[in-house]
Amino acid sequence: MIIFGPLLVITGIGFFCWLLFTLAVFALPFYAGLTVGSWAFHTGAGWLGGAIVGVIAAGVTFGVGQLALAFVPWTWLRLAIVIVYAAPATVAGYYATHGIAQMAMPSATWQMIFSLVGAAAVGITAFIRITGATPPGREETRLARA
Repeated sequence: MIIFGPLLVITGIGFFCWLLFTLAVFALPFYAGLTVGSWAFHTGAGWLGGAIVGVIAAGVTFGVGQLALAFVPWTWLRLAIVIVYAAPATVAGYYATHGIAQMAMPSATWQMIFSLVGAAAVGITAFIRITGATPPGREETRLARA
C-alpha cells in the first residue's frame, strides 16, 4: 500500500496539470460567463437564469474572440487579441501552480520560482493553442502540427 500512495499523488497532479493546460484557453470566456451569470443571479434571475445567462455570455466571449482572429487583417491586432485571451490563463496557471507549490515545499522563494515557471508554461501553452486554433481559411497564420 505504501507504493500506491505516491503513485496516486503523481497521477492526480498529472491529471490536474493536463486539465489546467487543456482548459487554459477558456479562462477568459469562463471568467466572463461567471461574472455575467453572477450578476444575473444577484439581479433576480435565479440560479437557472443566472446559469443560462452565464453560459451564453461565455459562448459569446469565445465566439467574438474566434471571429476577431478570423477577420482581423492586421497581425499586431491579432497578437493583441491573443494576448488578451492568454493573459487570464497565465494568471490561472500562476495561482494553480502556487497552490500546488505551497503544499509541496515550505520555502517561499521556491514557491515563487515554481509559480512563475508554471505561469509561463500555462501562458505559453494557451498562446500556442489560441494561435493554432485559427480557422482553416487563414493558412498563413496556422501553426504546423506534428
